[in-house]
Formats: sequence, C-alpha cells, structure tokens
Amino acid sequence: MEMIGKVRRMKLRDQLSNSEIAKRTGLSRNTVKKWLKEPGDEAPQYRRAKAPTKLSAYEATLVLALKADALRPKQGRRSARVLFAQIQAQGYTGGYTRVTDFIRAWRQGEGQAELSKAFVPLTFALGEAFQFDWSEEGLAVGGIYFRLQVSRMLLCASRAFWLVAYPSQGHEMLFDGRRQAGWSVQRHSSWPV
Repeated sequence: MEMIGKVRRMKLRDQLSNSEIAKRTGLSRNTVKKWLKEPGDEAPQYRRAKAPTKLSAYEATLVLALKADALRPKQGRRSARVLFAQIQAQGYTGGYTRVTDFIRAWRQGEGQAELSKAFVPLTFALGEAFQFDWSEEGLAVGGIYFRLQVSRMLLCASRAFWLVAYPSQGHEMLFDGRRQAGWSVQRHSSWPV
C-alpha cells in the first residue's frame, strides 16, 4: 500500500515518467505501468490458479485418515510415511514431499481445530465426580492450640461437601476421609449420590 501510493504521487504530483519512477523505486517499468492502471489503493498481487495435482484424488482419503488420527493418542497416530504408503497402495504415483506438504498444511489449519476440541464439562451426573483437597486449620481446645489437617471432599453434581480433621496428612488419612465421605453420603438419603 505504501509503495503504490508513492508511485501514484510521483506520477500525479511530481509528473515523473514511468521510467524515472522505475529507476527511483527499483520496480520494473511494467509493474509501475500496471499499478498506475489499477483502480484502488492496494497493490495487485499475483495469485496462482489452483490446478489439480496427482494428490487431488487422494486428498479426501488423507483428510479422513488425519481426522481419525487426531482422535488417537499421539503415540498411536500414523506418520506421513505410513499415510504415503497407504495412498501409494491405492494407486498414487506422486512424490512424498507433496504428501508431507499437504499433511503439514492440514495440521496447521483444520487439524489444529480438531486437536483443540478439548473441554471441561460444567455439568456432572450424580456421583460421577468429586473434588478433594487438604487445608490446614487451627483449633483451640482447653486453651491449647492445635494445628489440624482438614480433608475436604466436594461432590461436583450436588455441591454437597464433607469435612474430616486429622493430625497430619497421609495416605491413611486420605483413604479414611474418602471412606467417611462416601459412607455419609450413602447414609443421608437427602444427599444425592
């Protein structure tokens, strides 16, 4: 945009010839002539016409395979060599680099959208999930201050919670807190599980 504006100013305001504009800007005379004929303020850009290639007939097969691989764990995905061998078995006679370029372009474009479809559910079925955490609390009993480790379990669906205090954190306390919370939820029928 800057250069086309500069070329037009040189022609209209400074009354320079196309050859002189080409010398001062470093552009070819044909480019200067073309830009002066173009309507609008944007420089024209060359766009290559999309012609069918040897790979065009196999693009749908590759896209299907890449979409299936996007759902697999990273170690289970097929490499470009494997996909190349598969379409070669179907009759592809083109080069390997054409296939890798297509795969790379798909992964950077549409493939990114496929891979980033992860989400965190905001609703849960009853009893499906819970959150567990430890907190440190203080308690004064008979004038003596105690530090307690409190296990807190929160059910995601009903938001019901259960607190149990322990002298320290450990696996035994974790399992006991989980067991007590599960027993309490089952015992109280008013709490949905």
